[in-house]
Amino acid sequence: MRISGRSGRIAAKTADSIQRPRSLGFSVEQCRHLLSHCCNRDREAADVKAIVSTRLGDVERKTVELEDLRDMLKHFVANCNGDRRPECPIIEGL
Repeated sequence: MRISGRSGRIAAKTADSIQRPRSLGFSVEQCRHLLSHCCNRDREAADVKAIVSTRLGDVERKTVELEDLRDMLKHFVANCNGDRRPECPIIEGL
């Protein structure tokens, strides 16, 4: 089924309005909340900022976790001879 005309444009705008926040990692529920603010002229910027600030905090926590993981993996690789001996500091470290 193809939607054309004004309804099609509204559907496309709605899809775009959801797709961008989803690509930034917002949950479906957060996207709905953000979308409801897009259509609400009585919205308060503080509400939108709170949602985005929460997502930023999530990203910052995940970044720290990923940096810690990277450092651990680098340590494993640096301390492994990678030869034919059975001793493996990587396995021991796991």
